[in-house]
Amino acid sequence: MNDLCIRTMRPDEISIAIDLAAAEGWNPGLADADCFAAVSRDGFFIGELDGTPVATVSCVNYGASFAFLGLYIVREHVRGRGHGLRMWNAAIAHAGPRVIGLDGVVAQQQNYRKSGFKLAYANVRYGGTVAAPDARRTGVVALTEVPLAFVEAYDSMVFPAPRAAFLRAWIGSPGHVGRALVRDGRLAAWGVIRPCRKGSKIGPLFADDRDAAEAVLAALAASAGSGQIFIDVPSVNREAIALVQTLGLAPVFETARMYTGAIPRLRLEQVFGVTTLELG
Repeated sequence: MNDLCIRTMRPDEISIAIDLAAAEGWNPGLADADCFAAVSRDGFFIGELDGTPVATVSCVNYGASFAFLGLYIVREHVRGRGHGLRMWNAAIAHAGPRVIGLDGVVAQQQNYRKSGFKLAYANVRYGGTVAAPDARRTGVVALTEVPLAFVEAYDSMVFPAPRAAFLRAWIGSPGHVGRALVRDGRLAAWGVIRPCRKGSKIGPLFADDRDAAEAVLAALAASAGSGQIFIDVPSVNREAIALVQTLGLAPVFETARMYTGAIPRLRLEQVFGVTTLELG
């Protein structure tokens, strides 16, 4: 029997997709499965052969107009049999008429174009160690001290749709550390760092300018100790690229941010670190 059975994952099964992502070298966060489960109950799909999981994909619908596709993985030993296309079609169907975003591996860009996706820009993962960051910056506070409404308002400038449930889970998850910079009573920068299979990953890192981003990044890096740090940076934000290079981080991975339909107009000059390549 070789028929692929595709069904919606239970929340406790999202960890299967996370494990597959880890095997691909994507270095997911230790608490990603729980955070992702808080966002959508019907946006994660699993493909099984004779009851054995062999493929995953997610398509999280954020409201009525935007969705994000990720965790698109087929186990290597069953590739080339059309299973990936069936998973892909299930995800696309779930999005309906929404604009869909994704961060795809560069090698698959041509295939994504065939499904109507257009390249917006590249996200480049930088990694390495930050030597003795100076975290003593005036105005940097724990992100939990900032009202969630302020965080949501800032997020709305850099992400195409509201995602309050995700932000709440992401900020409050055990092991996740959030920091924010407040200037003249308003939120000027904020970010989260989380433990991953390898080192720690900063995401998001949103800021009004490079100085604000550097202050929050330093505070986040200090909270992680001396281990490796990774951050996914939009290639179109030159100030963000300059910042991570100045800190001694180097490119280790690259994805293509692509969209169907109109490319959302976002303040990418304020995106110094992408939240997550799986959910946007």
